[in-house]
Amino acid sequence: MSELNKQELEEKIIKTIKTCYDPEIPVDIFELGLIYEIAIDDDANVKIKMTLTSPMCPAAQSLPAEVESKIAAIKEVKSAKVEVVWSPPWDKDMMSEVAKLELGFL
Repeated sequence: MSELNKQELEEKIIKTIKTCYDPEIPVDIFELGLIYEIAIDDDANVKIKMTLTSPMCPAAQSLPAEVESKIAAIKEVKSAKVEVVWSPPWDKDMMSEVAKLELGFL
């Protein structure tokens, strides 16, 4: 897979991730800063490292599974795997300007 194709695929992945929301916060998880890494290998296998707003998040089971299934449904993706990581711990400074504005932090 060429770098250009990887870039196009990453843009599709980000667009797809932006359809996933934390059920308690009306901002998508990409803008919240919960996605730490998107890795695409030459065979279009995708690995995503993400976190949650807290270990006690009510969506701890459903949100990573939702991200994984939505990414796997992209036709160019061969496989998708989501890993939940806790380091570094998430805090509101990881949110985009858009998310901060939406939530009234700016």
